[in-house]
Amino acid sequence: MRAVVCHELGGPERLSLTELPLPEPGPGELRIRVRAAGLNFADLLITKGQYQEKPPLPFVPGFELAGQVEAHGPGVAGFGPGERVMATVDHGAFAEAVVVRASQVVHLPDEIDYVTAASLPIAYGTAYGALAWAGRLQPAETLVVHGAAGGVGLATVECGHAMGARVIATARGAARLEVAKAHGAEAVIDTASEDLRARIKELTGGHGADVVFDPIGGDVAMTSLRSLAWGGRLLVIGFASGTIPQIPANLLLVKNVAAIGFYWGSYRRHDPARVHAGFETILRWCLERRLRPHVSLVEPLERCVPALQALAERRSTGKVVLTIAA
Repeated sequence: MRAVVCHELGGPERLSLTELPLPEPGPGELRIRVRAAGLNFADLLITKGQYQEKPPLPFVPGFELAGQVEAHGPGVAGFGPGERVMATVDHGAFAEAVVVRASQVVHLPDEIDYVTAASLPIAYGTAYGALAWAGRLQPAETLVVHGAAGGVGLATVECGHAMGARVIATARGAARLEVAKAHGAEAVIDTASEDLRARIKELTGGHGADVVFDPIGGDVAMTSLRSLAWGGRLLVIGFASGTIPQIPANLLLVKNVAAIGFYWGSYRRHDPARVHAGFETILRWCLERRLRPHVSLVEPLERCVPALQALAERRSTGKVVLTIAA
C-alpha cells in the first residue's frame, strides 16, 4: 500500500510517499481502507517532534479518516466488510489502509460523504467537547472564538451557534471573518486591526465574554482572560502563537473565572463512551444541517506535502482533506 511516511523530523518537507506492507488487524482491531483523511495543525507539530505524543521513527502521520471496513481481528463485533465508517488514530491516517482500534471507529451515515466525514472527528470533536464538557456553554451566553476561520475554530463557531450561544469570531483579515460569519458568527473582530479587549467590551455591552475558546495562546490568552465576564471560562486549546501564557492566579480569583485546559485526544483513552456520544450529536447535527463543515482544499494523497504547507501558511479556511481513490 502507499503511505506518506515521516523518516526524519523537520516538518512536512521531510515526508515522502512510500510503499509499505498492508497491515494486519490484531485482537480488537479493524483494518480500514482509507478514502479521505483530514489534516490538522497537530500534523505539523508531530512531524517536527513538537507534539504531546512522539511516535518512533519512521511513522505515518494523520489523526482522522473516513473509509470502509476491510478486515477485522479477533473479538470485534458490530462492523462488517464494506461498511462506511469514520475513525481517529494515534497516527497513520495518511495511507491507503490503516489498522484502528474498534473502540475508535464510528458508523458513518450514507448521507455524509467521505471528505466531509474526514473533516469531522478532531475539529468538531474538540469544538463540541470543549464547549459542552469543559466550558459548560449555555444558551444565550456569549462565546468568543479565536482563530475562527481555521478548522477547529470554524467548527467551534458552528457548534456554539448550534448550542444557542451568541458567537463572536476573531481572525485576521476581512475574508477570513466573512467565512466565520457565514457559519454562524453574530459579530466579528479583526485582530489585525482592532483592539481585542475593547471590542469584546463594546460587543458585550461591558459584560464581557462568558466563554472564550483559545487555540492561540500568548498575548491573546492574557487579553481574553481579562475580557471574561464574572464566572467566565477561558478554554485553553493550544498555542498556535508559539507562546505558552503564564496565567496569574489572582486574575482567576478576582472575578471567579476559570482557565480550563482541554485536550480532546486524551478523552479517546480515558472516556471513549463520552467521545462516541459526542460523535452521535455531531453526526445528527450534520444530518439536520445545523453543521455545515467547510473544506476549502482537497488534495490527493500524493500531494500531502503541499496540502500541509497550505495549512501551515494559513492559505486555507476550515479543513484541508486528502483523498484516496477507490
